[in-house]
Amino acid sequence: MTDYLPLPGTPVDELDTPCIVVDLDVAESNIAKLQAAANEMGVDVRPHSKTNKSPYWVRKQIDAGAIGVCCAKVGEAEVMVEAGVPEVMIPNQVIGKRKIARLVALARSARIIVAVESSGNVDDLSSASMAAGAELGVIIEINVGMDRCGVDGDGAVELAKQIDAAPGLRFDGLMGYEGHVVAERDYETRKTEAEKAMTILTGAADQIRGVGIDVKLVSAAGTGTYNITGRVEGITELQCGSYIFMDGDYLEVFNDFEPALSVLATVISRQKQDVAIVDMGLKSISMDRGLAEVISPASASIISHSEEHTKMNLPDVISQALKVGDKVRSRPTHGDTTINLHEYYFGIRDGKLEQAIPIPGRGKFR
Repeated sequence: MTDYLPLPGTPVDELDTPCIVVDLDVAESNIAKLQAAANEMGVDVRPHSKTNKSPYWVRKQIDAGAIGVCCAKVGEAEVMVEAGVPEVMIPNQVIGKRKIARLVALARSARIIVAVESSGNVDDLSSASMAAGAELGVIIEINVGMDRCGVDGDGAVELAKQIDAAPGLRFDGLMGYEGHVVAERDYETRKTEAEKAMTILTGAADQIRGVGIDVKLVSAAGTGTYNITGRVEGITELQCGSYIFMDGDYLEVFNDFEPALSVLATVISRQKQDVAIVDMGLKSISMDRGLAEVISPASASIISHSEEHTKMNLPDVISQALKVGDKVRSRPTHGDTTINLHEYYFGIRDGKLEQAIPIPGRGKFR
């Protein structure tokens, strides 16, 4: 299949749709802002590529000062290592012989760190690493309140001892994700709950150090808690991802970073005065966190999606001036899942296409 990509310099309104448009100036500014904040707080940045899914953006983050990258899945990690990213953390459990074999293979080309929560998984990782003559870095995931994965803080010591003694493995530290509070709208509540979560994480690190095992990494934070978690004594790095583009959901939390990403669509039907149909549907924009916000024309709103179509309400004279062929832009409430639907970003500067940016990490959910 041939990708018919537009040439650099193409005006944004001439792009074929539906497509993801990224304001490059804004995204680059967001990268710089987080790195500057982390530098001021004295912590490292290890951004999560589950948002951007592209070595293009990861290289920009590393050039700005990031120490490596997080990948949600082995498939995403394979994309990043193949692109030359030198250090990759998978802050999730990798289970099963095939996935572990792929993980260990990556350790021959890059510094790989993976999260664990069970003794059996540690044994499997150790056996595979030894057989391949490789070394894996291992961190223990601590349940800091999200109640998804991770051991209780008090359960980390014995697991750390096992990892520290396991051949083929290197105990690197701990991680915890305060995902249950990152999108809390009230700052004081978000701060209180995030600090409570980090007390669990740093307390587990202290217990492990108490038995003579070094804890080099204490990794945490989402975009919504970067400036809270990053100030907690004992936290060494931030795993933020969404800050780079800022989707609609996070914009309800704060405005520390600017929105850079939107989905461009074309009006394909105008049968009613107050309704427009555009060529964007569930195959090109997600709604797992609600309907997107129409940002141009700003007064329009989304009524509903189907697979290939979106119905929009046009409440006033300005929006009702839309004609078949006109373009509209919408901001998804969840950028990660929308990006996963696309093959390219269309990077825009000064209203014109600068570069079509591949998204090779899309669909890499194994």
